[in-house]
Amino acid sequence: MTTVERRTPTTTAPRRITDWRPEDATFWTATGARVARRNLVLSIFSEHVGFSVWSLWSVLVLFLGPAYHIDPAGKFVLTTVPTAIGAALRLPYTFAVARFGGRNWTMISAGLLLVPAVAAAVVIHPGVSYGTLLAVAAVAGVGGGNFASSMANINAFYPQRLKGWALGVNAGGGNLGVAVVQLVGLAVLATAGAGHPRLVAGVYIPLVVLAAVGAALWMDNLPGLRNDRRAMRDVARDAHTWIVSLLYIGTFGSFIGFGFAFGQVLQVQFAADFATPVKAAYLTFLGPLLGSLVRPVGGRLADRLGGAKVTFWNFAAMALGAAVVLLASAERSLPLFIVGFVLLFVLSGVGNGSTYKMIPAIFRVRCAEETEARRLSGAVIGLAGAVGAFGGVLVNLAFRQSFLAYGSGTGAYVAFIGFYVLCAVVTRVVYLRRSARLAGV
Repeated sequence: MTTVERRTPTTTAPRRITDWRPEDATFWTATGARVARRNLVLSIFSEHVGFSVWSLWSVLVLFLGPAYHIDPAGKFVLTTVPTAIGAALRLPYTFAVARFGGRNWTMISAGLLLVPAVAAAVVIHPGVSYGTLLAVAAVAGVGGGNFASSMANINAFYPQRLKGWALGVNAGGGNLGVAVVQLVGLAVLATAGAGHPRLVAGVYIPLVVLAAVGAALWMDNLPGLRNDRRAMRDVARDAHTWIVSLLYIGTFGSFIGFGFAFGQVLQVQFAADFATPVKAAYLTFLGPLLGSLVRPVGGRLADRLGGAKVTFWNFAAMALGAAVVLLASAERSLPLFIVGFVLLFVLSGVGNGSTYKMIPAIFRVRCAEETEARRLSGAVIGLAGAVGAFGGVLVNLAFRQSFLAYGSGTGAYVAFIGFYVLCAVVTRVVYLRRSARLAGV
């Protein structure tokens, strides 16, 4: 039976599980499933709020009108910086769960979200310096690390046969934070107006507190978690780690990068149609919402058809979607532009699921023992998640450079097409050729 030291009104001792055997069917049915489900729900909520805070500036830049004296290139920098910092934090956050405990680290990581939320609620007003805005945007990067620690924590709670489902639900629930913060921004714009950006950040202050308190009261620390630094060193020397990371740049990097940039792109490229921020906000949530909801679909398709096959055709479709956006941009067709971008969001979500499903399949083929395959797969998932998030940085930098050089997103769309074609070719050559050792993963 699970032995849990519970917090009482007279002690500060944390909730700590001293016996955890998820692979034991009797144990799992009697107590394990209930405890794991409770931790999963709270983990999803905390990760969801983290994604929203990470994506906060994708909404706040819509409020920064002429009174702030920031050009489109400067706004893209405000969304690029938190993306980069969030990506960099994913690796240390992965190790933090074993170092501090899943419950403890969820409390800490959730509490840290107060800093960017409170700072944004305080400092954003006409006349504030660009440097101050840049510093506050940078701090929002702490929300990007929550995904890695949340996934590492939930991975330890579930038996092998249920990990795919649990991690898929956890990731999808977190990704929805990108769409929800867009809806919060829309609600503020529609009710209070574009003069009140601080209200968007203010909405998240009580939610951050709720996430931290929920973790403190109802989450648990698991015994025996260890950071396998040797596994991380081993996979860093493996070419397949970097190949999968390249593919994840194309899928998750596109999802988070477009999530940060879409509203700005609409306002710049179709200024006549989106003269006010609220008009852009009516559309910005749609892509991230659909991309989050279809992520489990990518995993399920990969289970049935093979991860590499789904990933290959998905990248081919993403190249087509980017071509549609390029055509719409040249023709200044707003309906076609929106269709192309929503298609890219949906396909990036499918690719997130299928690419992650490839990782354990690759290492099952390459490793003689199942335990070794699991050890290396876990490390690759952490590393690929961090590297893939840098794709969001590349997306925002591509848009910034394109608007500076051409006055439109044309250069960025051409670059996206080329990158998706490259990813499709790599997937085909490495994982689908009949002569390849890993054919059909």
